[in-house]
Amino acid sequence: MSHVVASLIPSTLRRVLLACTCAAGAVAAQAQGAMPPWQGAGPARYVCGGIGSDESTAMRAAMKDHPLALLFARADGAYLANVDVTIKGGDANNAAALAFRASGPVCLVDLPNGRYVIDAAMPGEGAKTQSVTVGGGSKTADFRF
Repeated sequence: MSHVVASLIPSTLRRVLLACTCAAGAVAAQAQGAMPPWQGAGPARYVCGGIGSDESTAMRAAMKDHPLALLFARADGAYLANVDVTIKGGDANNAAALAFRASGPVCLVDLPNGRYVIDAAMPGEGAKTQSVTVGGGSKTADFRF
C-alpha cells in the first residue's frame, strides 16, 4: 500500500505544479490582453491607455519594463486623454522620433538610448515641455495641465 501512495505523490505534485504554471500563464496573458495594441515600428514605438481598471493596472505594471512612461493629468489629479505628444531627439538632427495623440493617461514608449525633448499639448489647456535621458532604467515624465 505504501508503494501505491508513494507513486501517487509525484503524480499529484506534478498536477499541482502544472495547475500553478497554467494559472500564472493565464494571469500574464490576461494582463497582456488588457493592454491596448502597440503603435509605431522599429526602435520607436508606443502604447497609450489606462482607461478602465484592468487596462490601468496592466499599463502601470508594465511601466518598469519600458524605457519611458508618460503620465497626463490635470493639476487636481484627474487623468487626461487626447494629449498631443511630440518626442524629438535621440539623433544629431533633433528630428521627431514620435508624434501621436495619447488615447489615455498613460503611455509607454520604447526609444533607443539618448536625450529627448517631449512636448505635450492639451487643446485649450496649453503646452508643457520636458527633457529626458533614456537609458539606464525606466524614466517617467509627468505632465500636469
